[in-house]
Amino acid sequence: MKKTGRKSVRRKGAAVTIDDVAALAKVSAMTVSRVVNGHSKVRDATRERVMAAVRELGYIPNLAASSLAAAQDARIALIYTNPSAGYLRELLLGALRGSARTAAQLVIDDWDELDAGGERKAARALAKSVAGVILPPPLCESKVVIEELVSAGVPVVAIASGRFNHDISSVRIDDYLASKEVTEHLIRMGHARVAFIKGHPNQTASARRFEGYQAALKDAGIAYDASLVQQGYFTYRSGLEAVEHLLSLRKPPTAIFASNDDMAAAAISVAHRRGLDVPRDLSIVGFDDTSAATTVWPELSTVRQPIASMADSAIDILQRAIRRKDTETKVVVDHVVAHQLIKRDSVAPPVGAGTKPKG
Repeated sequence: MKKTGRKSVRRKGAAVTIDDVAALAKVSAMTVSRVVNGHSKVRDATRERVMAAVRELGYIPNLAASSLAAAQDARIALIYTNPSAGYLRELLLGALRGSARTAAQLVIDDWDELDAGGERKAARALAKSVAGVILPPPLCESKVVIEELVSAGVPVVAIASGRFNHDISSVRIDDYLASKEVTEHLIRMGHARVAFIKGHPNQTASARRFEGYQAALKDAGIAYDASLVQQGYFTYRSGLEAVEHLLSLRKPPTAIFASNDDMAAAAISVAHRRGLDVPRDLSIVGFDDTSAATTVWPELSTVRQPIASMADSAIDILQRAIRRKDTETKVVVDHVVAHQLIKRDSVAPPVGAGTKPKG
């Protein structure tokens, strides 16, 4: 029988294999693998020939097999130290969705008990075992962690950082603009005494939200009142303490804007305990639109920060960065996504405002 070289003969109805694509494109199976997995070290003409064969044969790559064949390249770590269960849930959902879609191996670890020295050691060890890292707040603000990972050449994506760090990529919203929009909404509803509960001081997003609150007051001609501002730490307990103080003022606020949903949920709890009706006696707004926003009564008006989709996008950014390492060209991405003000039942005009709400 005469040999036909690399030409393959497929049975009718058989699944298309990588060898079939290689035979049609007249390249090796390894070259086909490099093309479909996005590696950069392939000539443009070869890449086009392979992709034409992929389209002609209707080849669907086995992503799971690809990740097993190059496990080190697809190993991505998500490291967290976040007190909000709702926030963490959204983060994990998005990262798991992204890793399943791209066949990445996702490593999840909690560094909650580590001090700065421990974080440095952990980051140094992590850099030797993974190809990319996702850092949500507050770790995305950790100079020692970022320093260790960047110096080791490991691509990093920060999620929900308040400001862009030129050393690492980020996926974030505009916290300043979102906070300003919430405060303006409350002012349009007729509230002149709007209290604010700050987020944890170790996060730049907290500072940006506070700046947005202050800017909205200034634009509306409302004098800033320091007694209406309390420090929170993104925890339910810190929200309880902050709201107890605010509602004990001789002249309490008519609206409270908390820097996350957990603290806003605490505000509703304190209001109910004091016999206040929300929103008739007190309007309350949160931030993030986590599960906490819809498990309280009334449901919270809040800012929707799409944490799950942000984590999903972070996986894509890391995958591209990992493949790009072959070219020794580092590209840092600042991906700012849209936020949304979600209006629910926790906001109403203040009693006796005498004005019609404008929005």
